[in-house]
Amino acid sequence: MAILVVRNNIIMFFISMALILVLALGMYASNRLLARWFLVRAIEISFLPHEQKVRNFLPAFEDERQTTKSSSKLFQLRLLSFQEGRSNLTSNEINELRSLHLYPNGQPVILDAVVSIPAVGKTTGEITKSNLGVEWLRDELLLSRTPLLDALRGEASTGNIGIYPDMTWWGEFGENAIVSFRPAENRREQPTMLLLVNQSQILSRLSPLNWWISATVCGLSLMSVFCAVLLLWMRFREQIRTNKDVQYLAHHDVLTGLPNRAVFNARLTEALRLAHAKASNIGVLLIDVDKFKEINDTHGHGTGDVFLQIIGERLRAVFSAHLVARLSGDEFAVLLTTVSDSARMTRLASELIAATGAPCVINGKDIKISLSIGLARASDGAWRSSRILHCADLALYKAKHSGRSTFAWYTASLDADAQKRKDVEKGLNNALKYGQFELVYQPQYGLKDGMLRGYEALIRWNHPEKGRITPDIFIPVAEDTGQIQEIGTWVLNQACKEAAMWENEGRKIAVNVSPAQFIAGETQSRVAQALHNSHLDPKRLEIEVTESLLISNPDAVIETLRDIHSMGVSIAMDDFGTGYSSLSYLSLFPFDKIKIDKTFIQNLGKDTSTDAIVTSIIGLGRSLDVEITAEGVETKEQAILLSAAGCDLVQGYMFGKPGSVAQHEAAFPVFPLSSSDDYWFSQKQSSRRA
Repeated sequence: MAILVVRNNIIMFFISMALILVLALGMYASNRLLARWFLVRAIEISFLPHEQKVRNFLPAFEDERQTTKSSSKLFQLRLLSFQEGRSNLTSNEINELRSLHLYPNGQPVILDAVVSIPAVGKTTGEITKSNLGVEWLRDELLLSRTPLLDALRGEASTGNIGIYPDMTWWGEFGENAIVSFRPAENRREQPTMLLLVNQSQILSRLSPLNWWISATVCGLSLMSVFCAVLLLWMRFREQIRTNKDVQYLAHHDVLTGLPNRAVFNARLTEALRLAHAKASNIGVLLIDVDKFKEINDTHGHGTGDVFLQIIGERLRAVFSAHLVARLSGDEFAVLLTTVSDSARMTRLASELIAATGAPCVINGKDIKISLSIGLARASDGAWRSSRILHCADLALYKAKHSGRSTFAWYTASLDADAQKRKDVEKGLNNALKYGQFELVYQPQYGLKDGMLRGYEALIRWNHPEKGRITPDIFIPVAEDTGQIQEIGTWVLNQACKEAAMWENEGRKIAVNVSPAQFIAGETQSRVAQALHNSHLDPKRLEIEVTESLLISNPDAVIETLRDIHSMGVSIAMDDFGTGYSSLSYLSLFPFDKIKIDKTFIQNLGKDTSTDAIVTSIIGLGRSLDVEITAEGVETKEQAILLSAAGCDLVQGYMFGKPGSVAQHEAAFPVFPLSSSDDYWFSQKQSSRRA
C-alpha cells in the first residue's frame, strides 16, 4: 500500500510539472502571437495615411523595373539603390520616399529599401530559395527567408496591403518587416511595391502594452490554474481523508474505536509465530457482555451503544498495555503477549471483574455491567490462532453457564464437554423428526382440599442410543442453537392435545415457556393455534413464564401476556423471588398464580429467614388474590409448614415424580387434610421411595 501511494505521488508530481511546462509554453506562445498581431496592426494603421504618396511612385518603379529587366523566365528581384544618377527617381523623390513616417506618434520609421516585382501568377513559377539568393536576403534586406516568401506569394495579405513581420517559429523577431502594396486597379503585369520597414522600433513602443496584456492573461491563467489546483487539492485531500477513513474502518470498530476481528486475528497469528520462535507463551481472553440483548430491548439500542462504549473504555483501562479488540456485537477479546503466566492472567481477569462493579449510569439509569470471561494460554509452538480462540470460547461458555459475571480457564475436559454438546445438537435435529420426544407430567395437589388439581408438562428425550436424556442437558443447547422455538411449539401443541383427551376435564395443564422461545407478537398466535387444533378449553391451560422474560422487554411481553390472558388462559410467574423486581412486575401484570422456587422450599424449616420469605410470599398471594404453588416439596415437614402458612398448591417428589397421567390418577387423587394424620404422608413417602 505504501509503495502504491509513493508511486502515485511521483506520477502526480511529473504530471503537475508537465502541466506547468505546458502552461509556460502556452503563455510564451500567446505573448509572441499577441506581439505579432500588434505589430501587424500598428504597421498597417501607420501605412494607410501615406497610401496615396506611395501610389504616386509606382510608375517610376515600373520604369526602373523595365530598365533592369532580366531575361529570366521567372522574375527579377532587385534592390533599388536610390542613388542619384542610377535610378529614375529624383533625389527629392528618393528623400521623400525614405522619410515616410509610418509610425506618426513616435520615431519615424525609415524606409530602407524599395523592391519592385511583377505580379506573381501561376505562370511565373515557384519562388524558391535559389531564386531569391540567401546571401542577398541576409546581407541586404536583413530578413529571414519566411516573410519575403510570404510577401512574394501574397500570403497573409488583406486587400491591396500586406504586412509580413520577420519572426522565427520560436518567437524571435528580426530587424525589419515587409509591407506589400498593390493598388486594386493595377493590371496584373504591373509590379507590387515592397517596402522594407524597421520593425524593432515599433516593437519597442508596443512592448509595454504587450507585456501588460500578457501579464494580465498570465495572471488570469494563473488564477484559473490556482483555482483548478485548489479544487483538485481539496478533492485530493478529501480522497486522502476518505482513504484514511476507509483504512480506519477496515481495521477498527466504528462504535468503540477498538481494533476489529481482522486486526486481532492478524496480530494473534503474528504473536503465535514470534512465540514459537522465542519459545514463549501468549494468552487470550474472550469477554462476553451478559444479557446484552435484554439491555437493548429494555433501554433501547442507543443506550446499548453507549453501554458498549463504556465497556470498551474499562477494558482499555485494565488492559492498557495490551491489544483490546471488539470481535462482534457484544464480544471482546484481549491479546496478552507480555503477560502470559496463569497467575498474572488470573489477576487481570479479576481486576476486570472488579472494574465492572463501578456504577454505570446512562441517561439517569443505573445499568449493571456483567461480563463473562474465558481464558486460554498457548503453551507450545503447535498452537494456531483458531485453536486458542476455540479454547478461549469453550472457557467463555463455561463461565456463562457458571453463573455469569465470572471467568473460567480452559481445561482439556472442556473439549469433551463441547463434543457432548455437538452430539446433543446433532441429535436434536433428528429428535423431532423421528418422534423421540415425549411428555411426562408432575401432579399438583391442593393443600386445602387434598384434591389433584392438575399437572405440569415436562419434556423428556428418549435417545435411541443413550436412553432418556433430561431437559437440563439438552434444553440449554436448544436455547443456544435456536432449536428451542420448534421444541417449545411441539410441547405446547402436544400438551394441549393430550390434556384434551383426559377423562377428568377438571384437570389443568401447565406448560413452561422459556425466554428463549418467547417472541412478543407471535407467542399468542401459537397458543391460539394449539387451543384451536386440540379443542382444549382455554381455562384448563396455564402458561408459566419466568421473571427474566419480563426483564428483557416488559412492554411487549406484558402486551403479549394480556392477549393470551384474554383468551381465558391462566398466567403463572415461575421461580418467584429469584429475580430483582418480582413485586414491580406483579403490579404491571395481574398474574393468576405465583410459584415459589424450590431453592426456598429446600431450606424451609431450617432457616428462619427462608421461612419468613416463604410466609411473606404466601401472604402476598392472599392479599392479591393469587394462587400460590410451592415447587420441590420433598418432606412431610415442608408440606406441614406450607399448609400451616396457607399455601394453595404443592408439587414435588413427595407428591409424585414426573410420569404418565394414568399412573397419577390411579395412585392418590385425594389425600387427607389433617396435618396430624400420618397416613397420607406415609403413603406418599412409600410412593416416593418406590
